[in-house]
Amino acid sequence: MIVTMMQCLFELPETTSLKEKRRVIKSVVARLGNKFRISAAEVDLHDSLRFGQIGGAFVTNSREHGERVMNKVMLFLEGEIPGRIQHYGVHSEHFD
Repeated sequence: MIVTMMQCLFELPETTSLKEKRRVIKSVVARLGNKFRISAAEVDLHDSLRFGQIGGAFVTNSREHGERVMNKVMLFLEGEIPGRIQHYGVHSEHFD
């Protein structure tokens, strides 16, 4: 079993309230689950007005497949997040 994980740190410079930021993040997280069938959540920076961090995981039997899905997730996030992505990382782990 391979678990491929991603982490995305992004800036939302035009966000004016935490309520607005949470609405944006909740919408993006829901679309990630629906479109790519990954588990995703806001994982840090909950109280930051301008920055957010989303993490996601995908279970598969192939490292290449998992990383290919996460690369598609990155392209999706670039178009869906109304701000700038500061960091995006992907990591795969093999479990017996």
